[in-house]
Amino acid sequence: MTPTLSPATLLAVPLLPLLGCLIAGFPGTALVGNRIGRRASHWVTILGVFLSFLLSCYVLLQVTNGARFDATIYEWMVVGDFRMEVGFLVDGLTALMMVVVTSVSLLVHVYTIGYMDGDPGYNRFFSYISLFTFSMLMLCMSNNFLQLFFGWEAVGLVSYLLIGFWFDREAAVFANFKAFMVNRVGDFGFIIGIALIYAYAGTVNYGEVFAQVEGLAGVILPGTSWMLITAICIFLFIGAMGKSAQFPLHVWLPDSMEGPTPISALIHAATMVTAGIFMVARMSPLFELSDVALNFILVIGGITALFMGILGIVSNDIKKVIAYSTLSQLGYMTVALGVSAYSAAIFHLMTHAFFKALLFLGSGSVIIAMHHSKDMRWMGGLHKYMPITSITFLLATFALVAVPLFSGFYSKDAIIHASHASHLPAAGFASFAVTAGVFITAVYAFREYFLVFMGKPRWDQDPEVIAGRQEPCHPKESPRVVTVPLIILAVLSVGVGFFTMMPVLFGSLFDDSIFVNLAQHPAMTELRDAIVGPGAMALEAFVGLPLYLMLAGVLVAWYCYIVNPGLPARIARAIQPVYNVLVNKYYMDWLWINVGAGAARLVGRGLYHGGDRGIIETGIVNASWRLVGWTAGVTRWFQSGYLYHYALVMVLGVFVLMSYFIWLA
Repeated sequence: MTPTLSPATLLAVPLLPLLGCLIAGFPGTALVGNRIGRRASHWVTILGVFLSFLLSCYVLLQVTNGARFDATIYEWMVVGDFRMEVGFLVDGLTALMMVVVTSVSLLVHVYTIGYMDGDPGYNRFFSYISLFTFSMLMLCMSNNFLQLFFGWEAVGLVSYLLIGFWFDREAAVFANFKAFMVNRVGDFGFIIGIALIYAYAGTVNYGEVFAQVEGLAGVILPGTSWMLITAICIFLFIGAMGKSAQFPLHVWLPDSMEGPTPISALIHAATMVTAGIFMVARMSPLFELSDVALNFILVIGGITALFMGILGIVSNDIKKVIAYSTLSQLGYMTVALGVSAYSAAIFHLMTHAFFKALLFLGSGSVIIAMHHSKDMRWMGGLHKYMPITSITFLLATFALVAVPLFSGFYSKDAIIHASHASHLPAAGFASFAVTAGVFITAVYAFREYFLVFMGKPRWDQDPEVIAGRQEPCHPKESPRVVTVPLIILAVLSVGVGFFTMMPVLFGSLFDDSIFVNLAQHPAMTELRDAIVGPGAMALEAFVGLPLYLMLAGVLVAWYCYIVNPGLPARIARAIQPVYNVLVNKYYMDWLWINVGAGAARLVGRGLYHGGDRGIIETGIVNASWRLVGWTAGVTRWFQSGYLYHYALVMVLGVFVLMSYFIWLA
């Protein structure tokens, strides 16, 4: 007998974190007089997310046994033929995302107790992260584009609140505004894609849209030579470029590190930035019909995977190095989407969520020990003082650089294999980018580990300490409320790939979630033929190029930052122009501020003078009252109030009528 999923159970999954958010956010804050304390605020939010995690695991278990759910939960509004509904689509893709979101969120909630201890916004912070969990779950569980867009915008709004959580810091305010504005660019494309779908399909329900894809595939966008399906897919992917920080809409993510570290782990590593990856995988029936869109995705993903990783080598901020790593790994996932290896993208999304959350939370543990200093140049030797943080951070680094048997190895190598197997024109560049990215990843990842945990301590060389503006560091291991989440994430970072690779990549979990035209895009077929199992895949790595590129990157980092630490500075001086380009992040911020903002100002002035002042004010508002005045001025001559005027009009009217009838006769 096929198991069934209860609507009440599914509703409880997002609503429990929302309930925790409301309790901590109103009675727990100054808004309602701080009626509950800190302990109550963090326990109520943790309990809500914990119960949501248990229910998500139950849903995933039921889904693996064949249960499915696709129905409307609540009909909000009907406008003509347009139905605005809240509904859930729960299949293998959704269930896996639910578990990833709630598990990482739960660990971040627990970690936050230690990290945010003493912060005046403690209760507000817990309210925000629970609200984010609710928003992300609504996005993942939606069965229609309207609810998807609600979740999409809600996670963006909460991200804005969390990046600027310390609103008394100018850098944080600038960072959250930057994230908000850059995401508006992507969201504009996203909503155009949704509008095109509704205009031509007449519905926003996923199932109803997918049932019409064959008909949509033959439609030409009016006034152009573009296929409608290509335009829809590219506009939808522009939305993903903003949310998942793909070049050139990536500029907001490194600056978002101004927010508290738990946010970096929850939003900017494990969940929100993967919303675009999830969306494209969910829309696979559409994307499979447009090779143009898939090639576009491949180019963007390849650029992001390679060039964003390079920036991690020149950054000295412990969190920003991990942020650039996130950009690069999101590029890997995007490449997988472009070669139609959607399951490989979701697999890397899952493994990346655990090891990248561990890296961010580990960096937060270091920041606590270093009196909130984030500059790696003034760290070093912390392995002796923080063994748990050091070991878990190293395990996450092994997963990131794809050491065989670690979780990141299986997902990253699957993407590299799939990119080699693709026959799309842009696959050659993408394959080169993800392969070269293995070396780059190893260099920046072990550069960070060596600078932070190995070598001689450099705490006394910090300019802030020398100037007397900061107390000298006496680092020690973080409390258990911080280290326990690190240990759990370390276990997942090591083993989750080995045990889930075959069912996620080649099992039946995504059979009715992801559609791939294997005849035209055979990458997954060739990948299935090449991969026998996790053990064999680890052994085969020793005869492949990526493993030796990774080892070369580790050796380069070891030599440059342990054996000969003066060498990187000499290399930087030797290639000063290139180094300046990298330090200035390819001048993308300058381009956005000067060119992008300048273009926006020109468009704004044009809309103001031509649209607001010209059409609306002069053409509509002023013209309307002038027309009324002129009409009143003319008609008042017919309403003078004098009897002889009315008699004259009556006589003239009779005369005109008599003349007319005589003429007819």
